[in-house]
Amino acid sequence: MTLETLAQDIAKSAEAEASAMMDAANEEAKAILAEANSKADAIRTEASSRTEREASQIAREVVASARQANQKEILVARRKVLDETLQAASDELGNPKFSGRASLLKSLMSKADKIGGDDYTVRPVELDRKALSELAGKRKVGESIDGLGGFVLEAPDGSVSYDMRFDTLLHTSWSEQLAEMNSILFD
Repeated sequence: MTLETLAQDIAKSAEAEASAMMDAANEEAKAILAEANSKADAIRTEASSRTEREASQIAREVVASARQANQKEILVARRKVLDETLQAASDELGNPKFSGRASLLKSLMSKADKIGGDDYTVRPVELDRKALSELAGKRKVGESIDGLGGFVLEAPDGSVSYDMRFDTLLHTSWSEQLAEMNSILFD
């Protein structure tokens, strides 16, 4: 074997080894690239999925918030209607020309006759003083009190009093009947 042949064999061997190394490096590069692409796809898929979930959650929250705002507006509107209804009733009861005033006063005085004696004092709302003076019978008519109408029946020693003013009766009735009125007005 000559030196030249030996050099050629070494060169071929080196070339083959270099080619094998290049092939191995190319295969490794392809594997690394495939793994990187796979990881990138997984990251994209996860990001897309997370974005969809977050968008869906935000949409649900926006809808819930809008519903809550609508509910609040409805409740505020209902409250306004109820307040206006109560005010209208108060205005009607406080009106001196209220058509049922005389019969209501008679009814209240009849009730007073059953719960208090002749020694009780009738403390009228000024608006009803004249009518109650006539209805009081033997009872003393005392100082006027504030209110829409009616009176307070007071024991001689002041230990017991029965509030029969229109506004008190209205507010008591209003509180007791609020659920029913709500149903009548809004259902």
